[in-house]
Amino acid sequence: MHPSLIPPRQVTIGDAASFVGTTPGAIRHYHETGLLPDPERGSDDRRRYGYDQVIRLLWIRTMTDAGIGLDDIRDIFADTTPAGAVSHRDVAVLLRMRTPAGRMDLLSDFVTSRLKNLSEGSLRQTDLDNLLVMERIFSPLGAAINAARYIALATHPGLREESDRVEAAEEALDDTIAVDDARVAQVAAERHAFEQALNAVIEDSGLAEDDDAIFDSWDALHPAPADEGENEAGQGSGTGQESMSVIQAIGKMPYDYSPARVRCVELAEELAASVAVSRPTCVEH
Repeated sequence: MHPSLIPPRQVTIGDAASFVGTTPGAIRHYHETGLLPDPERGSDDRRRYGYDQVIRLLWIRTMTDAGIGLDDIRDIFADTTPAGAVSHRDVAVLLRMRTPAGRMDLLSDFVTSRLKNLSEGSLRQTDLDNLLVMERIFSPLGAAINAARYIALATHPGLREESDRVEAAEEALDDTIAVDDARVAQVAAERHAFEQALNAVIEDSGLAEDDDAIFDSWDALHPAPADEGENEAGQGSGTGQESMSVIQAIGKMPYDYSPARVRCVELAEELAASVAVSRPTCVEH
């Protein structure tokens, strides 16, 4: 894996703010008001933000963009009955925002339109977290394409179960595991086999065929100027968030991957590349 594509394990408040599209001052305000728990600090006494903190910041930013007040957002993240709601309807709305169905409504219309036919409860909060990150890094178009993955998981329980098993095996590759441990290669092979099975489901279900229509719809809604680059994170999202390159965005989104897990990702990518190279090329006569 190229060094620039290896995600950081934690980021500073400046990088967290840049990724989310807010300011360090706003994040400090979230800490002061109890909206965001204060994270651990490094040896230099600076705050360090991990995956969970940045995901929460992304949802806070998304909710504020949707016009939800900070007091209500605090209630959404709390485990108690919303205190600031003035009616049963307000309570119901805020409680719904605690569910994946409610959070799905906060994603861009381009993404939610692809998920709307799924039965309520079939998507997990982690699915929506991942799609929100995809929106920020690759724009709503990238998230809409990636949504096929979660549609397949939501509609195929056996595939979801295997996904959970492989993810658990990957998470077990912690800092106690050496990069050359045999388990690293084994889990990489399991990840590769799972991705092949997932892609087969996506192809067989017709989800892949929908991608062309999605690209066409995106192009019609977001015609790009001739001199505009196509590698900016969140490009065309309509959120007004600061643009950054995909590489910059990847470098500011933390994932607490140990060296062994990074190596596992690299080996899985190598397996995928070797399969792609070995496939015969059809020649038209």
